[in-house]
Amino acid sequence: MAYKSRTEPQKLIISRILDKRMNLSEKDRQHYVSLQKGYEGEVMFDALTERLQGDCFIVNDLLLKFNNTLFQIDTLIIASDKIYLYEVKNFEGDYYLESDRLYKVPKYEYNNPLFQLTRSESLLRQLLQNLGCNLPIEAKVVFINPEFTLYKAPLDNPFIFPTQIKKYLNKVDSTFTKLAQWHKKLADQLISLHINENPYTLLPPYEYEQLKKGVICKVCGSFSFTIQGYYCHCGDCDQKELISAAILRSVREYRILFPDEKVSTNIIYDWCGGIKEKRTMRRILLKNFDRIGTKQWTYYE
Repeated sequence: MAYKSRTEPQKLIISRILDKRMNLSEKDRQHYVSLQKGYEGEVMFDALTERLQGDCFIVNDLLLKFNNTLFQIDTLIIASDKIYLYEVKNFEGDYYLESDRLYKVPKYEYNNPLFQLTRSESLLRQLLQNLGCNLPIEAKVVFINPEFTLYKAPLDNPFIFPTQIKKYLNKVDSTFTKLAQWHKKLADQLISLHINENPYTLLPPYEYEQLKKGVICKVCGSFSFTIQGYYCHCGDCDQKELISAAILRSVREYRILFPDEKVSTNIIYDWCGGIKEKRTMRRILLKNFDRIGTKQWTYYE
């Protein structure tokens, strides 16, 4: 079990909502798709590291800073005599290396993950030394997607390919020995240094007025809802969901997109596209949130 679990990045959650409620530019949509694919790859690797039986601390999804420089670690494993650092890539298709440059066939250049790995390894080593830890670091790029192929890769590159992952992890697992209390202290220190959100994250600009209003189907993302008794029925995928659950999902979306705005009956009625009358909205809000204020100044937290 991971000592620090992975959480879905806030920028990915926001981008997913915006993708449903506005027309993203091609650049913004590509960035969203890349975020989603990257997160899915990391979760796939998590499923494999969760199977490790030896004594270790698995610390996922760290955003750290050393010497005023931010660096991200997808997966970190603290073992008795070594620290394992993994950069996970969910690339798909045929790639090749040429003079340390990474290309996707026929010749679309991508950032070589080896450079990112080297940078993260160097900063992590300096940070560990600052914490009084001198454990060696084994750093690897993990290509998690089974549909990935890399040509012309030197044998000495720290790459783990899809067909090698399970065998590699089994070998690593067999080397684990009992941890000491200071290993746990080190894991706690690194987690305490974790920065929740990257301050340099760029999101597509958006305003309330430009976003499409209505309840989104949780399965297919459609707005094609009709009311059938206590349920919302999606006309596109036939999914049924309790009206209250669908509205609460929409409230959560609104609060994610507009964390500084107050949640009122009127705004949620408008946000949900008037799918139910205001008294129903008010009843659901009263049941699930704390009511603040009275009459026209009422809002919910």
